[in-house]
Order: sequence, then structure tokens, then C-alpha cells
Amino acid sequence: MRKYVAEFIGTAILVLIGTGAVAGSTTLTGATGLKGSPLALSTLVIALAFGISIIIAAYSIGNVSGAVLNPALTLGMLIDGRLTVTDFVGYIVAQVLGALAGSGLLVAFAGSNKSLGANGYGDLSALNTGVGAAFLIETVLTFFFMLVVLGVTAKPEFSSVAGVVIGLTLSGLILIGLPFTGVGVNPARSFAPALLTGGEALSQVWLFIVAPLVGAALGALVHRYVLAPVYLDKKD
Repeated sequence: MRKYVAEFIGTAILVLIGTGAVAGSTTLTGATGLKGSPLALSTLVIALAFGISIIIAAYSIGNVSGAVLNPALTLGMLIDGRLTVTDFVGYIVAQVLGALAGSGLLVAFAGSNKSLGANGYGDLSALNTGVGAAFLIETVLTFFFMLVVLGVTAKPEFSSVAGVVIGLTLSGLILIGLPFTGVGVNPARSFAPALLTGGEALSQVWLFIVAPLVGAALGALVHRYVLAPVYLDKKD
């Protein structure tokens, strides 16, 4: 139970800090948080907010649950043999509830559900990204994210820097993809703000659930059957 509580708290931290930065940027720079004048600064702040939230969670609750904080990564951990089916289900429930708590706190802070950092494509994208391109972007970014997470946590000697590497990786992915989809790569992070926002954001959230799951599954399969044997050979 402790690890599920840790996942709940960690995901709430991630969503509150990360989407809170998006909401603040939206308020200051325009309807999307990206179309106002300080474009580079807005993007950098959002990217760093998500990355820092990962680092905070990793070093505060990582020793309890591993600080997965993401149903897509949780699926990858299951495929890679690092989680049992029971923990897979428990983690996802905790992550979704934690994300809802984080978004709920943001609504309480802002007094409104109009700017919660929901992901989107088409009219909800700064670059009016099409649905096909958005699906590809979310799949590819999650694929790379999954590879980094599994790779950096594959050896105990990397444990002291894993949280920083994973956090900076997420920041880098957001710097690349933010104008296209807002960068979900995390079904819980995408679902909670979409549910509380409703409307078009909620109708589009399926993509930000399915694509990251596909990307993470592919990343885990590549790691397990292509890259992991290399690690084992070097260890032997």
C-alpha cells in the first residue's frame, strides 16, 4: 500500500507543478500559453517545471515506489518484467487518482477550470497539428522516454543520477514537442486536466492515452529484446 500512496503523491506533484506552469504561462501569454510574445521563455519554463517535478518526486518517493508516475511507463515496466500485474493495476489507479488530485488542486488555486494545461491537437495546438501527426509525435516521444527510463534504471550504479537524467529527458522532450501537442507522454497527466476541463479537450484525450501506451510498449520491447541483452553481456 505504501508504494501506491507514494505513486499517488508523486503524480499529484507532477501534475500540479507541471500543468500549473502551463496554466500560469497561458494566463500570461495567451490562449495556448505559446502564442504570446515571450515564446522561448514560456516553453522553457514549462519544460523545466515538468522536469523539476520529476526530480522532486524521484528523490522524495523514489525509494518507496520507484516514482514511475505514468501509466505508459508503468506498462513498459510490466513488459520489461519489473512490475507484477497486481502492482501494474495498483500503480495505474494511484497515478490516475493522483493526477486528478493535482488538477483538482490547480482548480482550487485558480478558481477556474479554464486553464489546466490540457493537451490537444488541431485547434487546441499552437501549430494546429493534425491528428495523425499528433499521434506520431506522442508515440515517438514516449518511445524515447521509455528507452531512457529503462536504460538509466537498468544498473544500480546509475541510481544516484537516474532522477536527474529522467527529469532532464522529459524537459528536452517538452522543448521539442510543446508547440505541436503540449506533450503528454503520460496518460494520467493528460486525462486529469482534460476531464476537469471538458469540451474539446476531453474529446481529444483518447489520443494522449493510446499513443503514449503504444510508444511505451514499443520502447519496452526494444529494450527487453534488443538492448537489455547488451547490458547483460557487458555485465557478464
